[in-house]
Amino acid sequence: CVLCGVMVYSSQLSQDSHAHALSMKFEDCQRSREVGFFSSDPNFSVRPDGTVYAEQEVANLSEPVQFMVTARGLHDPHIWETTVKLALAGHPHPLPLTKSQPRVIKFPRKHQRGSSSNGLRRQKRDWVIPPINVPENSRGPFPHMLVRIRSDQDKDVGIRYSITGAGADQPPSGIYNIDPISGNMFVTQPLDREERASFHLRAHAVDMNGNQVENPIDLYIYVIDMNDNRPEFQNQVYNGSVAEGSKPGSSVMQVTATDSDDSTTANGMVRYRILSQTPHSPIPNMFTINSETGDIVTVAAGLDREKVSQYTIIVQATDMEGNLNFGLSNTATALISITDINDNPPELTVRTFSGEVPENKVNVVVTNLTVVDRDQPHSPNWNAVYRIVSGDPSGHFTIRTNPITNEGMLTVVKPVDFEMNRAFMLTVVVSNQAHLASGIQSSLQSTAGVTISVQDVNEPPVFPVNPKTIRFEEGVPAGTTLTVFAAQDPDHFVHQSVRYSKLSDPANWLKINRTNGQITTMALLDRESMYVKNNVYEATFLAFDSGSPQASGTGTLQIYLIDVNDNAPVLIPREAQVCERARPNSKINITASDADADPNVGPFVFELPSFPASVRRNWTISRLSGDYAQLRLRIPYLEAGVYEIPVIVSDSGNPPLTNRSVIRVKVCPCDDNGDCSATGAVAAAGLGTGAIIAILICIIILLSMVLLFVVWMKRREKERQAKPLLIDPEDDVRDNILKYDEEGGGEEDQDYDLSQLQQPESLEHIINKPSGVRRVDERPVIAESQYPVRPSLPHPGDIGDFINDGLRAADNDPTAPPYDSLLVFDYEGSGSTAGSVSSLNSTSSGDQDYDYLNDWGPRFKKLADLYGGGDDD
Repeated sequence: CVLCGVMVYSSQLSQDSHAHALSMKFEDCQRSREVGFFSSDPNFSVRPDGTVYAEQEVANLSEPVQFMVTARGLHDPHIWETTVKLALAGHPHPLPLTKSQPRVIKFPRKHQRGSSSNGLRRQKRDWVIPPINVPENSRGPFPHMLVRIRSDQDKDVGIRYSITGAGADQPPSGIYNIDPISGNMFVTQPLDREERASFHLRAHAVDMNGNQVENPIDLYIYVIDMNDNRPEFQNQVYNGSVAEGSKPGSSVMQVTATDSDDSTTANGMVRYRILSQTPHSPIPNMFTINSETGDIVTVAAGLDREKVSQYTIIVQATDMEGNLNFGLSNTATALISITDINDNPPELTVRTFSGEVPENKVNVVVTNLTVVDRDQPHSPNWNAVYRIVSGDPSGHFTIRTNPITNEGMLTVVKPVDFEMNRAFMLTVVVSNQAHLASGIQSSLQSTAGVTISVQDVNEPPVFPVNPKTIRFEEGVPAGTTLTVFAAQDPDHFVHQSVRYSKLSDPANWLKINRTNGQITTMALLDRESMYVKNNVYEATFLAFDSGSPQASGTGTLQIYLIDVNDNAPVLIPREAQVCERARPNSKINITASDADADPNVGPFVFELPSFPASVRRNWTISRLSGDYAQLRLRIPYLEAGVYEIPVIVSDSGNPPLTNRSVIRVKVCPCDDNGDCSATGAVAAAGLGTGAIIAILICIIILLSMVLLFVVWMKRREKERQAKPLLIDPEDDVRDNILKYDEEGGGEEDQDYDLSQLQQPESLEHIINKPSGVRRVDERPVIAESQYPVRPSLPHPGDIGDFINDGLRAADNDPTAPPYDSLLVFDYEGSGSTAGSVSSLNSTSSGDQDYDYLNDWGPRFKKLADLYGGGDDD
């Protein structure tokens, strides 16, 4: 079923009463023509043909009016509704609640389906309560009466009315209330559709005893939307981009705004438009926006990043379908960045570049090629790539791009020779990493010439063949000329002399002529030397010219030494052992080593000499192979011992060399396994008489040394006991008097008797000493003092007390040194230039009290007795 007017109808009223506003048409599903229209606003009515008209004067209607129109078929319980908004031109203000005659809602009538003794059984509602429409943001006054709930039985019994549901007795509670007696229903505060768009309440009617009189009826309250919310952009600043040179209609970005008002009405229908574009280049309207979707697209060609890199667009969103008179608006900023394409080829700043490079130098920057590119810096459209297209067939140069400045650094990668090329003429082409955009041609200024001058430098002499190899037989005598190892100066345009010197000659066999490079020997060349590796001896020579600055080059001479038969073979092994009785396994395998090389080595020839005759009588040699032979006993038994058997070994050289070698063979008794027994090995060692005599002499000398050491120790001990001193005079450091200055009176002052300063062991040497002044340090003959004894397990806190007690006992002990006796020191002689201290008199201006000496302890007792006593002194 369709109600023509489902969307919000908006029209303007004239100020004449009963002015025609608009018309509607309704068709129900049964194609019934009996349709009833009901207006929620008593000031306006709807005729059966759908015409909306005013019931009274609207001259004082200074604000928009919005109300609901409900349609219902006479034989259909369903209802349909739509919203109608009427406003006077120029007065788009919120709708106030007017004081009009409220609508009365009666409880449905009840029908009896059958009667019984118990009364009515079932009741049927025969009318659907139309919804209650309340505009949002009403200015009051509050509470404002909406409808009156009434029961047909209110004339017979006392009725009490109440409402329940969200907005009444449930959160948000208190929005609606009802007068329990009259049934008048009120709204108590302004409503906000964006917070809650509808309410579902139930009205109840009970008698004075609380018994239900009527079945509850459902009340549907709809909040009529007002245009009280501006469109809000999701972002205040939008960022988009489009490539330069884009065609008209290219999509750039989309902006979106939302309106909290009802989107099914004009209040929530947002439309977009562009207010301004900055800058206005090349035209003020480079972009347009879809009014409904917010998509921004280009409408003109001519976007050029090199001229304008960014556009600022102010976009306005307006509700009421973009009606600027009634709609609310908001703005946002769209920043459109123009992205770069490679539409500007790089251009070299000059047509010809020049530079200089010294010969024989690499990794040297000859010149910097400067380029200009108007595309986005440090992007593939801007980064330059340089190529050398001609003038360098040998690849001496390359061009590297400076990543910061985009300049081309022409660099030498292969040495250039002034004598071969004095100058180069290069052709250079520059391009970008990215290909040029479609339709863009390369510039003529992308090609330039480069002139490079080569600077002559003093080059070192060069050996034409390096290293140079020669072949010579070893053993050539000293002074033999081997070769001429000469170098050439590559500076052909300058006449310079070349000199030579030896740089490395490990064996010091060679010398070189300083002027012509002739190599001669200073010693025999020996192939078997440790300095020869793989038959090759290597020496290094230096060639330097007379230029300024001087340049030098090195050359290596390799001498391949051909072997000659100059080394006789040597027998191997030099020692062996066999059993004293001939056995099958009593054989010695022998061979030889030769320092020479083929063919001057094996096969070797082994033979026994004819003298002495006992050698061939007792031993025999048989050949095993070219390099090995076998030595064994000829006789069945040979006495155990060590035998030196001479063997003659010859190599295969031409002429061959022969060496007489000796092999020491130990002949010993063997066990059943053919191994030499221990006793037999000792016997085979066979020490001679001379060896035994030498061992005996060593033992006698060792014993004599031990005896002499013991006698010396005894004598030293006796000398120590005979000395009266406490220490050995040799260890007495006090005898080592160091004289630093002459402060005495004469030679007599140098005669010291140091024995007076030593502690005597007894008084006998003092008594026997000649009369004169002497020093005596006497210990008083009294009982020794008692010192405190520390307990075996002392408490840590008693350590301090123990130390103090010991110190106090030592201070009061007369027997502890130094003894309290008269100490007389030795006479120092006469004739001193210094005056006598006896001429110094002790004077006092008055009496002095020395009683404090008694407080100083027993050590000062005698001094206190001498000076104390007051008047008795």
